[in-house]
Amino acid sequence: MNSCQKNKVLIKGVSKSFENLLIVDDISIELREKEFVTILGPSGSGKSTLFNIISGLIKPDSGKVYIEGEDFTGKTGRVSYMYQKDLLLSWKKIIDNVSMPLIIKGERKEDAREKVKKYFEIFGLEGFEYKYPHQLSGGMKQRAALMRTYMFSKDIILLDEPFGGLDAITKSKMQSWLLDILDRLEASILFITHDIEEAIFLSDRIYILSDRPARIKEEIKIDISKPRNSDVITTNKFNNIKRHILDLL
Repeated sequence: MNSCQKNKVLIKGVSKSFENLLIVDDISIELREKEFVTILGPSGSGKSTLFNIISGLIKPDSGKVYIEGEDFTGKTGRVSYMYQKDLLLSWKKIIDNVSMPLIIKGERKEDAREKVKKYFEIFGLEGFEYKYPHQLSGGMKQRAALMRTYMFSKDIILLDEPFGGLDAITKSKMQSWLLDILDRLEASILFITHDIEEAIFLSDRIYILSDRPARIKEEIKIDISKPRNSDVITTNKFNNIKRHILDLL
């Protein structure tokens, strides 16, 4: 990560309570251009609440969300947001599923289809444009869901445990695939997981959250060069980072 990289997202002092229960407590996070940053914490610690605040779906009780320097607190429509479930529409072909963000923004179906066609190769879905979701494997459905997310906003993508529902082998393959395509996407990504190895393998930096109410325990820079392959998880450097995170959690 270069300190000269432009700030894409800056969260400053964000707190949120629901029915007098404090969920997120004074959290500050930054995401820089073309950076992969993971928010790692226990299940139920407030990670998804934080994403809902960043995407503008809910307003914080205090604090601000800045996107490229502009105050976007409580405003939707600027960042992409992908949940763990693929949420593909079963009655629509894959090309129409991934075109939906463009159609919602007012584009004609034919124009939207033309714009998304060139991305099928990047996302490893070439030849599946006119298939239906039930004809795709779990991993391929997640690729389609990520492609649809990317079409909404290409520069800032929030991913909430996107591989959490996959079996271990498919999950590992999807992690490697995602790292492989990141350079071509040129996106800045905020990623949620409670999987420590996944966080280390994918990230440039990791924010470690406490149990609820979520506070930042530590920010960790992952000083492992990219590109990375699955062999990296057996290295001493990787396992030293893992041990440190386990101690924090």
